[in-house]
Amino acid sequence: MIEVKPLTQRTNEREGIEFGSFRLIVSRRLLLKHNKPVTLGSRALDILAVLVERAGEVVSHKELLQRVWSDLVVEEANIRVHIAALRRILGDGLITTVAGRGYCLVASIRHVDGAGPATNVPIRRLQSRQLPPKLLRMIGRDGVLETLHRMIQSRRFVTIVGPGGVGKSTVAVALAYQFAGDFEDATSFVDLSTLRDSAFVVSAIASVVGCVVETQDSLPRLLAFLADRRILIVLDNCEHVIDSVAALTEGLFREAPLVHIIATSREALRVHGENVYPLQSLDGPSTEPIPSAAEARTYPAVQLFIDRSIAAGYRQELTEKDVLIAAEICRQLDGIPLALELAASKAATYGIGGLAQRVGDRLMLLWKGRRGVPRHETLAAMLDWSYDLLTEPERSVLRSLSVFVEAFTLDMAQAVASGSDPEDIQTLDIVASLVDKSLISVSRSGQAVSYRLLDTTRTHAAVKLRECGDESVILRRHASYFAAMLADARIGDWTEADLEIYARYIGDVRAALEWSFSDAGDRAIFSAIGVAAVPLFLAVSLPGECRRWCLRTLAALSDDVRGTKLEMELQLALATSSQHAHNDTSEVLCALERGLVLADSLGDAAYQLELLAGLNVYGTRFADAGPPLAAAKRYASIATTRGNAGERVTAEWMLGSSYHLIGDQASALQNYERGHARAKASGLGEIRCFGYDHRARALVGYARTLWLCGHPDQAIQFAREGIELVEREPRPASFDVCLVLAFAIPMFLWRGDFQVAEKYIEQLIAHANRYSLKSYQAAGLGMHGELMMMRGETEPAVEALRAALPVLQSERRFFFVSACSRALAQALMLTGRAAEAPIVIDAVLGDAAAGGGHFELPELMRTRSEALLAASSDNWPEAEATLEAALELARRQSAIGWELRSAMMLSRQWRDRGRNTEAQTLLAGTLGRFTEGFETLDLCEAARQLREFNG
Repeated sequence: MIEVKPLTQRTNEREGIEFGSFRLIVSRRLLLKHNKPVTLGSRALDILAVLVERAGEVVSHKELLQRVWSDLVVEEANIRVHIAALRRILGDGLITTVAGRGYCLVASIRHVDGAGPATNVPIRRLQSRQLPPKLLRMIGRDGVLETLHRMIQSRRFVTIVGPGGVGKSTVAVALAYQFAGDFEDATSFVDLSTLRDSAFVVSAIASVVGCVVETQDSLPRLLAFLADRRILIVLDNCEHVIDSVAALTEGLFREAPLVHIIATSREALRVHGENVYPLQSLDGPSTEPIPSAAEARTYPAVQLFIDRSIAAGYRQELTEKDVLIAAEICRQLDGIPLALELAASKAATYGIGGLAQRVGDRLMLLWKGRRGVPRHETLAAMLDWSYDLLTEPERSVLRSLSVFVEAFTLDMAQAVASGSDPEDIQTLDIVASLVDKSLISVSRSGQAVSYRLLDTTRTHAAVKLRECGDESVILRRHASYFAAMLADARIGDWTEADLEIYARYIGDVRAALEWSFSDAGDRAIFSAIGVAAVPLFLAVSLPGECRRWCLRTLAALSDDVRGTKLEMELQLALATSSQHAHNDTSEVLCALERGLVLADSLGDAAYQLELLAGLNVYGTRFADAGPPLAAAKRYASIATTRGNAGERVTAEWMLGSSYHLIGDQASALQNYERGHARAKASGLGEIRCFGYDHRARALVGYARTLWLCGHPDQAIQFAREGIELVEREPRPASFDVCLVLAFAIPMFLWRGDFQVAEKYIEQLIAHANRYSLKSYQAAGLGMHGELMMMRGETEPAVEALRAALPVLQSERRFFFVSACSRALAQALMLTGRAAEAPIVIDAVLGDAAAGGGHFELPELMRTRSEALLAASSDNWPEAEATLEAALELARRQSAIGWELRSAMMLSRQWRDRGRNTEAQTLLAGTLGRFTEGFETLDLCEAARQLREFNG
């Protein structure tokens, strides 16, 4: 007898719901069959309304009593009477009985609007790829979910604390699904149990939340990435990396006010902002004897046990005695959901009575004496019991599979568990058997099927693997498998789909590396997997980890391996990863030079080209433009005779970039145009080497060259094309984005498109901040200062430029140092501090001149002349000589863009000194050579100045 609550009709707002040949109109309490009324009792109609509302779900007897018999006390037999009446009307098959659970309407429903035609209304289901599957029915946690939902809404940060197996993860996932609408499906689930080192906590979380490339090894970068995002993050299994998680969650709570956090752990994180929720075991009978089976069924622990027993194949009708025995099993297992589920999975094998004897004996013994598995002491006993039920071949396979950190395929399972006989089909049969025994979970994505041990099962099986003495053998097989898999993969040819597949195994690759480099590791394997793994770390944008394993592998190389292709590959990977992740210029240069020596000695043209490309890119950050040109010329020589079409195109682009930087704009223009023409003719798309998209790099370099050669309109067109290219890439590398923006923005400033320039400057600074790219952040700040100066905001401009310049100097980004110094000198003159301007310019002029020529040298010289005159009119002779030298240098460089600026200043000074004819001739001759760009700032000012001369 159960006291029940009134039925709430949540379907009343709809005119009708169709299923099969029936239409139910709840608001009119009417059932139609082929549009004709059907006579049906009131209670039966109420039951049907509930079943239709929950179509496809099992509705328990208890819920039906609560919904249909409001404020009455009735027996469950009443439900069976009305269900029978419904079946007589609806026909067999529409309402099914799920033994021990309730009833289910197995029919597709369609909502109808008035007398109009029926329309299918799909049920919205969350399709977040980051969330594990949600349990279709979770028992005994409704109140818990309500409380936690309110806590997270109001307090943002909740840690669910409790013993292993109590259901913390299950509750956390259910909460994430509940919040899906609130966060527009922006939910991220991070299973930290896959990590064996707390150093990778930030990397793991960054990968899941969508933070790419270089953010993944830095907490400040991750915090910056999430600072303005509204997202729910679930951090599961925090206890073994609790210190790292504590620091991260406290930072998120403080610096990312829109981020909501659900953590699960065996202990509280004990940080600011945390709200601890102790998750208790499921309610169950705590004393014996239990008065009645009816009372036993009211306990969630018993409900769960019965539910899972039926799901695992127990088909016998539960007697009152069986229910009481089940209640005793639940009591012995303390209501721990995982333990209950494991026990229930054997109910069909041993029967309820036999199961109770085995559970009691085994668990009581093991709880007293078993030690050594601190993470799941209570569950260890249950898992030991489950393990002992297996045959020895099943145990052997389960132990072997415990070495997998992530999900695995059948091929992987066979390779690790079968050893020397990978064709042995017995392993596949055993895996299937372990799936049936709920010790392995199965995940399907399209046609792909993967397998995974539950966390507690994997931990327990790993202990057994160590105890039996086979751990080293199995770990060797595991490492060998991944070394071979990566060695066979052609990473440079991977598609996005290929990369996504291989990226799933990062955890296993990392574990294989850790074992290979341990004292127990195999020297025959560690070099191979070290070399094979580093391209994967680069491909999935983890340069920090790539650098770490490069250094460890190089340090461990034996003498007989040094000087081989293996070392050459590692040196290239080290240079690439260090260029992006470490910013140690000496480390990059040493690796590139050593790698090139090896490539030369081995006669490996492909690696010669890749390393020369690295030297070219590396050299562009310095004032000396000679080394990049030398590298580009050698690259071109090799590519011409031994390279493919892409490499020959890249050679032209590298030469164009190098000539542009050294100040030979005519040659740069020729190489760029030849490269673009060949790329178009060959149908080439992305060309990536040394971590950069060289097509994007060439587009923006070509744009700058066009500007200096007197084609401003074409320059803007190619600058926009370069920006659009990196913006539409599915996974744009942060360095590509920053490089293209940083090189394109000055042209929008020169053109006078201040609004466009401001937009791109904001994007550059935001992107650089997100990924902690200090040099590009400082470059963006310097460009913002130049923009403020051009708008007349001189004091803030000086402040911004002074802040940017030291960072660019320390980061050795001399390309940006010269532009920032020139802008600072001009801003100082505008604020009346003309005496400081020559000092700023002279410092950068010295670097440019020492570097054997620089594309911006004519403009720096012009700015120096302006600074000299601002300081004193007595400096005119020196200023004039400097201007004439700048004019001559610009002409030699074919840089009419710089030439016009010097001509404008020199002609103005000549006119002021009575040399009007010379001034007019100089400016008119220079301006007359332009055929486009007449709306740009410089050409508009030159035309205005010329009209003034003529007037």
